[in-house]
Amino acid sequence: METVGTLAADPGFLIFSRFAVLAFFAIVFLQSGLNKVVDSEGNMAYMQESFAQAPTLQGMMSSMFWALTALELAAGVFCGLGLVTFSFVSGGFLARWGIRFATLALLALIFGQRMAKDYGGAAVVAAYFAVALIGNLVFALGR
Repeated sequence: METVGTLAADPGFLIFSRFAVLAFFAIVFLQSGLNKVVDSEGNMAYMQESFAQAPTLQGMMSSMFWALTALELAAGVFCGLGLVTFSFVSGGFLARWGIRFATLALLALIFGQRMAKDYGGAAVVAAYFAVALIGNLVFALGR
């Protein structure tokens, strides 16, 4: 049993939880990041339409788009590499950075949703963010 204060967790549970969170974010962010690269024009047009309500961000659309794409790809690649190298078992470098990049990407997404006044979309991102927080927790346990 791994313990932090009064919180105790079975090592098998921690390993499976780490695997599940990494797999989830590898799928989500590899698909999203690659989609942004393959169809950058369509995704950029969608972003410009979404941010029509947020004129303060209009001049930064291209840089925000590519920064988000880089964050998503980093999250997806690090989570994927954390899976294939079994980095999640020991809570290693690749897996930890995958979860960190995923958390940062989600913060960027929720910022964008709120600025665009897309509160329904922000609520969806908040659910993903909860998974990221759980991922950060299970990687913090059992170090």
